[in-house]
Amino acid sequence: QVQLVESGGGLVQAGGSLRLSCAASGRTFYFMGWFRQVPGKEREFVAAIRWNGGTTYYADSVKGRFAISRDNAKNTVYLQMSALKPEDTAVYYCAAVSVRTAVPHTGASYDYWGQGTQVTVSS
Repeated sequence: QVQLVESGGGLVQAGGSLRLSCAASGRTFYFMGWFRQVPGKEREFVAAIRWNGGTTYYADSVKGRFAISRDNAKNTVYLQMSALKPEDTAVYYCAAVSVRTAVPHTGASYDYWGQGTQVTVSS
């Protein structure tokens, strides 16, 4: 059974940092990604990583501020978020897909999703 378990969300002041973790179990994946969603808005791509090789992908809105990484031994992907802004406030979801032809920045490509973790950035 595939499970993606997120942790690390919380409340932080603007300019601060948080690190999200997503522990995966049940199978290996080709891409893992992070998406976020604000109530009333569509889910938005944040970052993704190719498990083998470590190629990374970022939304323009987070480039230079967020960094995605993975720990092969722990089967865990991380999202280090720095210089946080109030507009980064959202529920952040971890996602995974085992198909190499998946489009990493497209939510519809992903087969598995975590439960989400709230990130709130105060001004």
